[in-house]
Amino acid sequence: MKTTSRIAAAVAAIPLAALAFTACSSGAPAATEGADGELTTLKVATIGLTSDGALLTGIEQGFFEEEGLALETSVVANPPAGLAAVQSGQVDIAYSPSIPLLNALSQGVPVKVIGAADGYPEDAATAEDPAALDDTGLFAAAGSGVADVADLAGKTIAIPARKAQLEVVIAGELEKAGIDPASGVNWVVLDFTSAVAALKNGTVDVAGLVSPFTTEAAAAGATQISAPSVGFFERGATGLWTAGASIVEQKADAIAAFQRALVKTNAYATEHPEEAIQAGLDYTGSTLTLDEVKVPVWPAEVKTEDLELPNEKMVELGFLQKPVELDGVIVTG
Repeated sequence: MKTTSRIAAAVAAIPLAALAFTACSSGAPAATEGADGELTTLKVATIGLTSDGALLTGIEQGFFEEEGLALETSVVANPPAGLAAVQSGQVDIAYSPSIPLLNALSQGVPVKVIGAADGYPEDAATAEDPAALDDTGLFAAAGSGVADVADLAGKTIAIPARKAQLEVVIAGELEKAGIDPASGVNWVVLDFTSAVAALKNGTVDVAGLVSPFTTEAAAAGATQISAPSVGFFERGATGLWTAGASIVEQKADAIAAFQRALVKTNAYATEHPEEAIQAGLDYTGSTLTLDEVKVPVWPAEVKTEDLELPNEKMVELGFLQKPVELDGVIVTG
């Protein structure tokens, strides 16, 4: 699901020249048909996660072509880079989890939300087993003495980037357990492959991971002690499709067409999850099988509260100085 999970803190710190785009799918169509009957092309930066399968399935089903669109996709696995790309116009649309988006908005980056990419069911927070819904996880190394979040005081936690999505959601869990996220633990930055290795050899006590690294950690004997993203977001859309404010204005018809096709796409993925998941696995080159993947949720819309809740929590946890102004951020079709 989402959210993903490969996040850094600030869009402004990413030089545009450093952006790397990996072309992955440029065949199937999607955007407003011109006077000559040709399809309008929109460049879309995906995140490179299994949940991308919904978009790919929508392309395959012809939903975007029906709206006169041709989607040209690429993978930008770093959300701040994707947000920088939509701001500059290098791409028209990019995937972003809500936390990097809020960081960008807090810095005045003119980005709009145009649709839901993935998220959690409305009853996620009260689910009997939140881990069954969460493709992120907080894993404790065997022999670390950590059985739950309350045991993390003074422990070392591996995350892929500071002040980014996994640190924020894990900080929420620490706060609930009465541990100061700023001073009560030791944060270490490691990529996911290195974090799994560090769990194996005991270099770190705990690691925040995303699928498929969660599967690797469990196979190595690590124990999942928390589903931090469900605990933080609780419900609703958390992975978002975004566009620069200038693109929304300049390509209003194409963006509206994308939104209409996206509603059909997410509904189809919800009704045919195995097809969408397999498309995502193929797209990312994953070796996971269908039964190893937690079924994503593809919401029909982004609600204001989907951004308001993490906005408030980030202020409470000290990741934002003040709430981000959200008026006009979500563009409705």
